[in-house]
Amino acid sequence: MDPYIKLAKETIKHYLLTKKTIEVPEDLPAEMLNKRAGVFICFKNKGELRGCIGTFLPVYENIADEIIQNTISAATRDHRFLPVHVSELKDLKITIDILAEPVRIEDEEINQLNAKKFGVVVKSEDGLRTGLLLPDLEGVDTVEDQISIASQKAGIDPLVENFHVYKFTVKRHEE
Repeated sequence: MDPYIKLAKETIKHYLLTKKTIEVPEDLPAEMLNKRAGVFICFKNKGELRGCIGTFLPVYENIADEIIQNTISAATRDHRFLPVHVSELKDLKITIDILAEPVRIEDEEINQLNAKKFGVVVKSEDGLRTGLLLPDLEGVDTVEDQISIASQKAGIDPLVENFHVYKFTVKRHEE
């Protein structure tokens, strides 16, 4: 089993059963222990989104800790859903996106983006509001759709407010 998915599965099971956070295992691949990156964790239950939370820049010591913390958040703190219940564990499918560092793009470069390849971050000019959309999402086929959805998430009205757009790639791990 993919070590990224395995860590998320162990994390959610342990947390739901004990309400305690697991320690970072020592037997993980070096990349998970030595590198830092933003990480998004998404859960689906029978094809329906059940929780999705992440960080677009690293917050924790390494990718493994980022996975652990964001797994717990996606399962228990996504305000759109009730917390995941232990009875759902057998039906949950996990997707983990490891984000490359976002790169700011200029307005004239937006037409060079590709909604399947790049995720986008939309940030208000004052930097206080941010919306993110991962790449290659079902039903999001154009960059215009991505920017529109990310703007809505940030509470930015693109018709009246100035904002900056950043692009990023992901390394996706999924069941």
